[in-house]
Formats: sequence, structure tokens, C-alpha cells
Amino acid sequence: ANEKRIESIMNESLMLVTALNPHIGYDKAAQCAKKAHKEGTTLKEAALSLGYLTSEQFDQWVRPENMISAKD
Repeated sequence: ANEKRIESIMNESLMLVTALNPHIGYDKAAQCAKKAHKEGTTLKEAALSLGYLTSEQFDQWVRPENMISAKD
């Protein structure tokens, strides 16, 4: 049960927006975060509704496990 809650919290985190910057740019990424916050949706839902990326692109680019580990 805790794993599902953790996944839910992670998916709702607007901090994931930083992973989008290199791909869609700061301004569009910020628009996604603002829309998600205002509408109470996920970052993915906001980005998709704005048409800035596909679901597949989001899943490829926004990988929390890559954001928390040290780079070589």
C-alpha cells in the first residue's frame, strides 16, 4: 500500500518539471507546471493537454530514478 502512495505522490510532484527543460525549454516547462498546479492535475496531464509532448516522450524524459542518483 505504501508503494502505491509513494508512486502517487511522486507522479503529482511538480519538481519533475526540471527534467523537461532540456527537451521543451524553460518557458514551456514552466507553463506545464503552472497549469498542473492551477488545475490540480499531474505534470504529465498538463504537458499533454498543452500539446508540448507525447505520453511516450514524457515517460522517456521524466524518470525520477535518474534524477535522484549520482552521475558518473
